[in-house]
Amino acid sequence: MKNIRYNDSMTRIFTGLQPTGTLHIGNYLGAIVPWHELVNASDDSQALLCIVDQHAITIKQDPEKLKQRIYELAAIMLASGVDYKKHIVFPQSQNPDHAYVAWLLTCMTPIGWLDRMTQFKEKKAKVEGYKESVTAGLYAYPTLMAADILLYDADLVPVGIDQKQHVEITADIAAHFNVMYGETLKVPKFHTNKETTKLYDLQDPTKKMSKSDADDAGRIALTDTAELIRKKIMKSVTDNDNVIVYDMENKPGISNLMAIFSAVSGLSNEKIAAEYSGKGYGTFKSAVADAVIAYLEPFQAKMNQFLEDKGQLRMILDEGAARSYELSHPKTIEIANKIGLYLHA
Repeated sequence: MKNIRYNDSMTRIFTGLQPTGTLHIGNYLGAIVPWHELVNASDDSQALLCIVDQHAITIKQDPEKLKQRIYELAAIMLASGVDYKKHIVFPQSQNPDHAYVAWLLTCMTPIGWLDRMTQFKEKKAKVEGYKESVTAGLYAYPTLMAADILLYDADLVPVGIDQKQHVEITADIAAHFNVMYGETLKVPKFHTNKETTKLYDLQDPTKKMSKSDADDAGRIALTDTAELIRKKIMKSVTDNDNVIVYDMENKPGISNLMAIFSAVSGLSNEKIAAEYSGKGYGTFKSAVADAVIAYLEPFQAKMNQFLEDKGQLRMILDEGAARSYELSHPKTIEIANKIGLYLHA
């Protein structure tokens, strides 16, 4: 089947996902599902789903784990329903235009703009002797992100609230370039998902479930087996009063399990409390595990099919990279020529 190509009348949506940490059910419900709703809201929308592996290496990664996570992330998105014939799924590092244009934008971005980036300041504050251990790549992260977006004349960019400063600097860089060299870069609109149910760590329900936490016991990973999901939920931290009621302030553990149950079943907290009143935490935890396993089962079956056929997965990613290059390279040539560099097709 021939791939569907972009045309000027379609809304172009760019999304970058970093292959670090372990994606969990909170990521799936809070980011992946809303992303699908956005992309599928109109037949006139097409998306570029970029696995931003070059962003990942701003912090040292285990090479083999990084390669595996690239495959896992691709399999997760494809299993969640991404139509790779309509949309474009590709690793950032397979398209050289991203790094090339990032350097061009770095050369025209004032240091003061990068100095203001809160994420960089927070990360270096956590590292003793940061000048020897925090990389220049982490500092220049925003210009690579700007290149990712601006290369494609994206109309819409879904982002998390933690990326707010990075998308703001992307808009500033685009406007700055256009003032210096004439109208070239399209300033996209940025979209933040509506607030969704927050899921918390199973071992410490006072903090959010995290894909980067060193302790895997606190999250339900999308790659977890049914047996492991059940084990984690049965061992989740709760209180001792054996009363099933939603009260995040006084009963965060049981309230978090209720939120998970509600998210995968569609039942309200009130109905859950009424149905399991007096049945005890053991029975309730088992029911939560059953619901989560049933919810993830069809998705995981598809994900494992992709992971077991690396040849097909590589073919999809290679083809996606080639298609992304068809879109990005004319813009790369335009940017380079505006600056005065000698670059042609």
